[in-house]
Amino acid sequence: MAPKDFENKVALVTGAGSGIGREAARAFASRGAIVVAADLNEGGLAATRDLIAELGGRVLTAPMDVSSEAQVRELIARIDKDLGRLDVAFNNAGITGQAHRIEDYPTEDFDRVISVNLKSVFLGMKHQIPLLRRTGGGAIVNTASVAALTGPGGMSAYAASKHGVHGLTRVAAMENAAHGLRINALAPGWTETPMVKEASAQNPGFAELATSAIPAKRGALPSEIAAAAVWLASEASSYVMGQMLVVDGGMTIGGFEI
Repeated sequence: MAPKDFENKVALVTGAGSGIGREAARAFASRGAIVVAADLNEGGLAATRDLIAELGGRVLTAPMDVSSEAQVRELIARIDKDLGRLDVAFNNAGITGQAHRIEDYPTEDFDRVISVNLKSVFLGMKHQIPLLRRTGGGAIVNTASVAALTGPGGMSAYAASKHGVHGLTRVAAMENAAHGLRINALAPGWTETPMVKEASAQNPGFAELATSAIPAKRGALPSEIAAAAVWLASEASSYVMGQMLVVDGGMTIGGFEI
């Protein structure tokens, strides 16, 4: 049985309509949290809601574009009005964008990836932090990627956005560490999510290299990455601040097996 260490706490999860976000929403709910599940994909959100309801969990859904400040502001105001508190924010929504060399990369797509992956984290924290601090602190977890440590060819926008998430997280952690608010980043490696499967179809060369480079010889299950996010949000990581936790099956170790 899962511990109830998030009992009656409010956990906001973006990108909750599938993959890591869905598994994190389910995990928070199983541990007693009231989950606010946000995603642009309303069908995916409905499936997440039904999944949590079947487990006896509590969930509110919020169809939204995380790159829209008006929608982010509206959601935080709704959480404040309806629930009166916010204890955890998992800023997880993201996209991979297209795969092109830099000289061929469409500027419009670059802007979109930066907006969804990086600007959304800035907007999320901008509006989440005042409510989190007002209600006693808590934790923010931002989804970065192993692409925040590496330079995957063809994925300039994605890598730039995830490097940016790492930097934003460190600044926010420094600004809030003395106020009862812990902020960290999560860097998943190759994970079997719908987004990664779509990216693999676009860039099979990258997919083949990535999977062959993982010492664990497999991609992660979304639930394995979600478990790390929940740990970062829990009191079990009470002295972890401003870090980027890499969960990648050893993908970024480097070197070679003897």
